[in-house]
Amino acid sequence: MRSIAIDGPAGAGKSTIAKKVAQRLGFIYVDTGAMYRSMALYLIRNGIGSGEEEKIARACKQIHISIEYQGGEQQILLNGENVNAYIRTEEVSRMTSDVSRYAAVREQLVSLQRKLAEEKDVIMDGRDIGTCVLPGADAKIYLTASSGERARRRYQEQQQRGIPCSLEEIEKDIIARDEQDMNREVSPLRQAEDAVLVDTSYMGIDEVVEEILRIYQEKTA
Repeated sequence: MRSIAIDGPAGAGKSTIAKKVAQRLGFIYVDTGAMYRSMALYLIRNGIGSGEEEKIARACKQIHISIEYQGGEQQILLNGENVNAYIRTEEVSRMTSDVSRYAAVREQLVSLQRKLAEEKDVIMDGRDIGTCVLPGADAKIYLTASSGERARRRYQEQQQRGIPCSLEEIEKDIIARDEQDMNREVSPLRQAEDAVLVDTSYMGIDEVVEEILRIYQEKTA
């Protein structure tokens, strides 16, 4: 099976790019961030705080997250419920960053992610794909952009969904999330030694897609 790992900070465009690359190559796209967001949504709904590690570890045993594809689009099922419409809020984003540092959370989801990669050609994006989940990926990309540009993209995304938000607050959240993701004890966000850095600050979506396809073709030639 072939695999591409895309890592990078929040708002770098990983999901958008990965979906398009997957379509071009005929790979399955695995949005690992959505899996973590689904777990965060469960905790919020059940009144479990981000600092309650023991409760979170117990809750993990009650959470089943699976992936289905409808019309080529990934659907995240949380205990059988399609939660795609509920996992993109800023509240869920903050909770996701807070709880993804816990070993119990990561262990449960990493095992599922690796199983998917064993069965299908995949492109997977997240924070620790190249360093932890798929260290043997055929191509590894570290996708990033300036915090200002990432905040602008997230702001536009929320506006299109009709969700009221503040550009300034989004950028503050992104900077705080970067700090937390890069300094957590379990699987911190970092560029794998053999990953190729792609800064999308001044690149269009199609340009980034072509660059990743070029890198993949070069790595697998």
